[in-house]
Amino acid sequence: MKTLPQTPLPSVPDGKEIATLAAGCFWCIEAVFQNLRGIEGIMPGYSGGFVMDPSYQEITTGTTGHAEAIQFFYDPSLISYQDLLEVFWGTHDPTTLNQQGADVGPQYRSAIFYHSAAQQKTAEEFKQLIDKAGVYEKPIVTEITAFTNFYPAENYHLNYYENHANQPYCQIMIKPKLEKLKKVFGQHTKLI
Repeated sequence: MKTLPQTPLPSVPDGKEIATLAAGCFWCIEAVFQNLRGIEGIMPGYSGGFVMDPSYQEITTGTTGHAEAIQFFYDPSLISYQDLLEVFWGTHDPTTLNQQGADVGPQYRSAIFYHSAAQQKTAEEFKQLIDKAGVYEKPIVTEITAFTNFYPAENYHLNYYENHANQPYCQIMIKPKLEKLKKVFGQHTKLI
């Protein structure tokens, strides 16, 4: 199988770092991370697959190898990578393989696409810590793998919750995540 070239990263602003995470539907994780302090430039898209520049229709087949993901910049002086991972693992179920709620398929897997050895080390150590502490009844199945590619999603996916908050999916799936974010991770949020 031919290996795809690594997609170029966007220009990272001075004083910021980049992260790429997948936690099921990107509408959900986008809404969660948009409400964290120190986060900017969130882009929903597709990461970790073997098809160049896939479309949403291709992704939904589960055959491209990509996960629905978000990529963003963060200010490590305002929020650490470990804090980001704490929110990440605390706002989805990282114990279900290729599934979040009713969304089923490898495109909905839990994944951390690390951009540096430091991110890899933090993710692997934190995952072990959570598993050892028995935070979840089942082991975490989150994929921790080197970043290789990210393709931005179509424009209609951008700011999905913000633009469609009253839709049933948003009320049933995303709103409870935002309520949990505010309750459990309030020190990191912009939510009032």
